[in-house]
Amino acid sequence: MTTIKGPGIFLAQFMGDAAPYNTLESICKWAASLGFTGVQIPTWDSRCIDLQKAAESKTYADEIKGIVNAAGMQITELSTHLQGQLVAVNPAYDALFDGFAPDNVRNNPKARTEWAVQQLKYAAKASQNLGLDAHATFSGALLWHTVYPWPQRPAGLVETGFTELAKRWMPILNAFDEAGVDVCYEIHPGEDLHDGITYEMFLEKVNNHKRACLLYDPSHFVLQCLDYLSYIDNYHERIKMFHVKDAEFNPTGKQGVYGGYQNWVDRAGRFRSLGDGQVDFKSIFSKLAAYNYQGWAVMEWECAIKDSAIGAAEGAPFIKEHIIKVTEKAFDDFAGTGSDENFNRRILGID
Repeated sequence: MTTIKGPGIFLAQFMGDAAPYNTLESICKWAASLGFTGVQIPTWDSRCIDLQKAAESKTYADEIKGIVNAAGMQITELSTHLQGQLVAVNPAYDALFDGFAPDNVRNNPKARTEWAVQQLKYAAKASQNLGLDAHATFSGALLWHTVYPWPQRPAGLVETGFTELAKRWMPILNAFDEAGVDVCYEIHPGEDLHDGITYEMFLEKVNNHKRACLLYDPSHFVLQCLDYLSYIDNYHERIKMFHVKDAEFNPTGKQGVYGGYQNWVDRAGRFRSLGDGQVDFKSIFSKLAAYNYQGWAVMEWECAIKDSAIGAAEGAPFIKEHIIKVTEKAFDDFAGTGSDENFNRRILGID
């Protein structure tokens, strides 16, 4: 068993134009003052990191690492959630997702995909230069608009979709393998990889690639009414990252999982600050420790009600309280009588 590392904090929801959220140095000092010991860095935010430069210059990567370390922090992982989304975009979502891309590839889906793939390859090398062994991303989606089969899905559509998704990701997975880094897909509604079944379909298509791993975030399973504890039992060998995020699902006679097109605060399923939702974190931390999870526990703050600064201040102690310092001995060792092979055979009556 392993004691989980943490608490870490994902910076994406906190970066801003005002101090202390506007530079990597100042936001790391702010996070450290709250009790966090690690930061997960969004690579699309130039205030945090120049991804290409971090991939191409070990010196620059060391400078980034130095800024974080000087605040008493460590880099937990890099994130390419927005770029990963653009690896696979159905035309129905082109206009919406173009905002994730730089101006020179907007309105050009082919160029946008090529840019996204290159971004992921930069992320592999940047992670290696920073001494990281896991990376967070989204899978993107070609099939999401058909998630509810009406009209009826044409025969073979899902097979074709996952074949294409795997084709786009295989060169990326191979680049991460060369860098010695795991790709951790956040299983998330809106992505083609949104539950265990879809992850398994993708895994089959990429020939069970050893780098096709998982970012575990129970909040997305609460909103799908999926058993997030047995999910750990099923996939613990592939879980290499952990977002500590809370959620609640309170269906009514008027709405359920789909939410009735309501905004977040009015949905039956919504994300909450840590401790304000329904996630059983005690059981989650226990399972991950028992399964020898060796990564970080990283808070991702998303709440429709509570202020983000308060959520962050509450997040570090919440995670600290849930991290289990694992035992190095069995509780009944005091009653041990010693053993050798002859003694064991006598007990079993097979002398």
